[in-house]
Amino acid sequence: MTARITGILTPHMVPLDAQGRIDEAELARYVDWLVRSGVHGLYPNGSTGEFLRFTVEERRRIVEITCKAAAGRVPVVAGAAEANVKETLAACEHCLDCGARAVAIVAPFYYRLPTDSVYAYFAAIARESPIDVTLYNIPMLASPIDTATVVRLATEFPRVIGIKDSSGDVAQMIRLLAAARAVRPDFSVLTGWEGALVPMILAGCDGGTHATSGIVPELTRAAFDAAQAGDIARANDLQRRITRIFDLLFGGAEFPEGFRVGATVRGFRMGPSRQPATPDQHAARARLADRIGQALAAEGLETAL
Repeated sequence: MTARITGILTPHMVPLDAQGRIDEAELARYVDWLVRSGVHGLYPNGSTGEFLRFTVEERRRIVEITCKAAAGRVPVVAGAAEANVKETLAACEHCLDCGARAVAIVAPFYYRLPTDSVYAYFAAIARESPIDVTLYNIPMLASPIDTATVVRLATEFPRVIGIKDSSGDVAQMIRLLAAARAVRPDFSVLTGWEGALVPMILAGCDGGTHATSGIVPELTRAAFDAAQAGDIARANDLQRRITRIFDLLFGGAEFPEGFRVGATVRGFRMGPSRQPATPDQHAARARLADRIGQALAAEGLETAL
């Protein structure tokens, strides 16, 4: 039995240069800073990482850079979702070659599939994957993965070792946690919604994968540690502070652009987004940068430079 994946894993963004290409040196610097700032793991090619805006070759390069920069200090759970099972399995093989601990695979997206189809998709991957698989439930963007399907996959396939649940539904996540642990004590359950971080850790969740940890890793790590230690007052205070910053990042621009602005404010050359924007949107992001800077200063957080 392998150890569960635990702690704060960062679904980080990818810095781009002026021509829109991956800024490899800056990505490595960003990853190194995240590790030194206390995150427990990295989660490249997730939703915050805009995996759909990169080519297959670019996604593979992102995993290579992230694993190399992590240098074995923390585990990498790499996004390996492609448009079909064959290409997803090829991505799984590449992630294994790069040294990733596991892969994260979102449920089929674009087409909204029934439960049986979601099970069949993950089962086909789990039978052949050379690397451990974590499920990624984000019903706002992909076909939902219900609890019965999670339990069935966890029971039938040892390679399926965990799930990231970004539904934001605390009651449902608690039900999922209980059901999955009943059949697999080693099954890792991570919350992907900032507002549920401390409540879910206190409920027995293993940790979280939060976009905000890419901007304020110090706070997310502190919240995890406080909740694990049973310091409820401190954990709840940190949860409130994290949620305020998350609301600013998430609500200040279309997702995930606010997090690109936030990483820029922390001192990284994130570059322009691949998603075109209007002049008004650019102006709004400049104002957002000022607001984020004020919020970070109030927390006593400095830039990474």
